[in-house]
Amino acid sequence: MTPQNLMLLPLSTPKLSIGCPILDHCLGGGIPCNSITELVGESGSGKTQLCLQLTVRAQLPPSHGGLGGSSIYIFTEFSFSFRRLQQLGNLYHASYPNLIGLEPLEDIYVRGVHDAEELINVLGDIEAFTAIDHTRLPVKLIVIDSIAALFRSQYQTTPADLKRRSEMFFNISATLKGLANKFGLAVVVTNQVVDFIGPHDGVNGVRLGNLESLNTSGRRVSPALGLAWAHCINSRVFLARHEQSIGVNIRNAPSTTICSQTHRTFHLLFAPHLAYASTEFVIRKEGLVGVSG
Repeated sequence: MTPQNLMLLPLSTPKLSIGCPILDHCLGGGIPCNSITELVGESGSGKTQLCLQLTVRAQLPPSHGGLGGSSIYIFTEFSFSFRRLQQLGNLYHASYPNLIGLEPLEDIYVRGVHDAEELINVLGDIEAFTAIDHTRLPVKLIVIDSIAALFRSQYQTTPADLKRRSEMFFNISATLKGLANKFGLAVVVTNQVVDFIGPHDGVNGVRLGNLESLNTSGRRVSPALGLAWAHCINSRVFLARHEQSIGVNIRNAPSTTICSQTHRTFHLLFAPHLAYASTEFVIRKEGLVGVSG
């Protein structure tokens, strides 16, 4: 067995299907267990929509792309979209009446946290909660939406604070990976973007993954939290949105009406054993759906 052949072996870890063959194909089958997947994008790009969608789909059995488990949803930006979650729960129960419980929200445990220290404490509680296994379905998905909000104002840019922040990153990451490996969980975190200021060709001609600029809404951006956090995750998905003005001819109207149309794109930036992939997607009543070219 050569290293090259080893890289070609498919990953055997279970995966949580997004529910769309196009988006699942970009991810090599879905969101993997035993690792941390990050969704990064600006506000309104679809990060929370996808997270809510995954929490309901996790309840499906593996034969239907789910994990046969419940979810823990940790939100850091208030308030939480219970109404949208209820809508998705009702839709999926109608589509899979014999596979998802009558009250899907009973298998989704929601908790709000305000800072990184509180998150560490909550993750400790989650380990005890999961180990007891007293839920109707075993916990199989943890969502943190969003990780960047916990560090927005808590740390300054001094060397000492940056060191403490990096240590907190690695503490959170190690705890999440420990939970993922111990209980076979999928972990999904969302991240925000910051404006990118720098040369297009990287730093000193070297293009570093987290410093390469991305484009959304006509802006050059990069994922928040920097390189230290980029080393804490296993996979990164970038959700971009772009507004486009189009002319629409309306009957009996004296002139063409200019309307705004939103285009969204799903980019797999990096993941173990997977190459870069992208596709357009739309947000519908049932969630994120890829659009084939």
